[in-house]
Amino acid sequence: MTTSHTIRPAGFEDVQAIFELVKEYPEELLPRPVSDIVQNLDRFIVCVADRKVIGAVSWQILPEIGSHRPTVEIKSLAILRSRQKAGIGRSLVNAALQRIRPLHPSQVIVLTFVPEFFKKLGFEETPKEKLIHKIYIGCLNCTKYDSPFTCPEIAMTLKI
Repeated sequence: MTTSHTIRPAGFEDVQAIFELVKEYPEELLPRPVSDIVQNLDRFIVCVADRKVIGAVSWQILPEIGSHRPTVEIKSLAILRSRQKAGIGRSLVNAALQRIRPLHPSQVIVLTFVPEFFKKLGFEETPKEKLIHKIYIGCLNCTKYDSPFTCPEIAMTLKI
């Protein structure tokens, strides 16, 4: 197995692989239907090695009433388990941030079970109550937890 990999925007040929990769993390990630991946494909970045998708990340713009600089959420960061701890997650998040920065959002957020990873990238833990737009848009429809405030994921922000 080669250790080299390529980070690139996702293409339609990657949809099934992204779907399968996200599905490998049922406890850590919310499922992404194939239709959702296709509709948001322009907001996915993949890592490819040996012509196989071994990692993916996406982002979502969270609409905020009265704000011309909304928040962007990094979502669905998934690395093939056998390829973790090789810098792929860092490369994917950095590539996503390169695409997000020119949009000039007010902040970038993530909800995660691995806050240590995101702290290394400059994210800081923040109370979920400060992310009301995220809670209203996504968390209230979550099928995994009864309340956004009892969800065990850690909310983190990055000012860019």
